[in-house]
Amino acid sequence: MLLSLIALLSSFLLASSAPPTCYSRVLSLSKEITESFKELQTSKAVDSCVMMMPRLYLDIHNYCVLAKLRDFVAYPTCDRVLEVSELKEKARSLYTIMISYCRRDLVFLTDDCNALEIPIVPHIESSITDS
Repeated sequence: MLLSLIALLSSFLLASSAPPTCYSRVLSLSKEITESFKELQTSKAVDSCVMMMPRLYLDIHNYCVLAKLRDFVAYPTCDRVLEVSELKEKARSLYTIMISYCRRDLVFLTDDCNALEIPIVPHIESSITDS
């Protein structure tokens, strides 16, 4: 009896949950790409060409992110590094989603290209690194 009640409640929760939106997909993919790039840059087994790549910080509310994605995907070196190739493929997918599927759903709040080069670190993160 209890097991059937749990199954019924869990099926109700699954049915009532909303599917991911274009915005939520773009947001999660941009965070995933940014984190993967950070991990790649701090990896011990990183190739020297990775250190020369342009910085990859993505803010999907900044119109310059489209140019940033294009530049990153077109960057000519490091294609021999598997992780970079995978990261470029994710960046290409994000760009395609943003300009094709989610074009009408996204709102760009700024076009400050410098903000993508020197991201503002939230106060919480900076206080942790200062300790």
